[in-house]
Amino acid sequence: MAGQVTLSDVAREAGVSLATASRALNGSANRTVGEDLRKRVQAAAARLRYSPDGIAQAMARGRTTSLGLVVPDIADPYYAAITAGVAEAADLAGLSLTLASTGGDAAREVEIVRLLERQRARAVVLAGGRAEDAGADQPVRAALESFRGIGGAVSAVGGDALGVHGVVLANRDGAADLARALHERGYRRFAVLAGSGGDAGTADRRDGFLEALAGLGAPVPASRVLTAPATRDGGHEAMSRLLSDGVDDLDAVFAVTDVMAAGASAAARAAGVRVPDDVALAGFDGIEVLQDVLPGLTTVRLPLGRIGQEVTRLALLPAAAEPELVPVAGEVVLRGSTPGLAAR
Repeated sequence: MAGQVTLSDVAREAGVSLATASRALNGSANRTVGEDLRKRVQAAAARLRYSPDGIAQAMARGRTTSLGLVVPDIADPYYAAITAGVAEAADLAGLSLTLASTGGDAAREVEIVRLLERQRARAVVLAGGRAEDAGADQPVRAALESFRGIGGAVSAVGGDALGVHGVVLANRDGAADLARALHERGYRRFAVLAGSGGDAGTADRRDGFLEALAGLGAPVPASRVLTAPATRDGGHEAMSRLLSDGVDDLDAVFAVTDVMAAGASAAARAAGVRVPDDVALAGFDGIEVLQDVLPGLTTVRLPLGRIGQEVTRLALLPAAAEPELVPVAGEVVLRGSTPGLAAR
């Protein structure tokens, strides 16, 4: 039966060595066989109905057809949307997708890159945020350099800190645009639910928002900038702390991610505070499901699926002395969660 045929059987049928049969069918990283010999081995394989071993092919060629995608949290809708874009682009390129989650652990990110190197993945895409402290990214930079040293390709989402091809998100500019849009709607007294853990992307969003408001003459007091993990639970916890002081002198709350804003909205409901009647609420990312909640969430929408496609394209580019960086801007989308003070 076909499943019982081995490569040794094919080599014997073709009258060649096992090594030659392997190179003819599986390819080789550094040796080839002549066209006539290759056809002879293939004909023997066809007669015997031999099915090549995909793993053996990858080992012979020195590279698999796997693309590794590393995210902090698979369950986060932001990363899920980027993953969908990566999966679509990988499929079109004939690659299989290996998805791994770090749980926000930088050491785990390094471990995953090392594992993908041992598995001879063709490329690695890092979708997680980078640290504010450039030195904190040095271990993963070293792991990526090692991976590239064996011929692997790398790209990243979020910034240019790793020295690889990447999609650079205009976090600071998007948050500043949002601050100006909310100011135009009459909001003056703000609070910010900022991320914690030294993430550069959420820090840029926080700073862009605060700087824009200060320039408009509506600075946010330091006591109204609350740090918490940039998650649903982090948003809930930070909003609960904020509301414990009351909302009489508060117009609007900006959460640096949409999932934080979702948690903040739940905390407001639990405290009997109505959004947007008592306080307005805005987020950042453009998570699709949050446009359908009531009220719809005002946000800075990023083209998350396209970001996933673009970072995959970058991962498959030839090695270059200078990395290609693709800037991606967000779009302010005003919805029912920030109707304007006149409408409250």
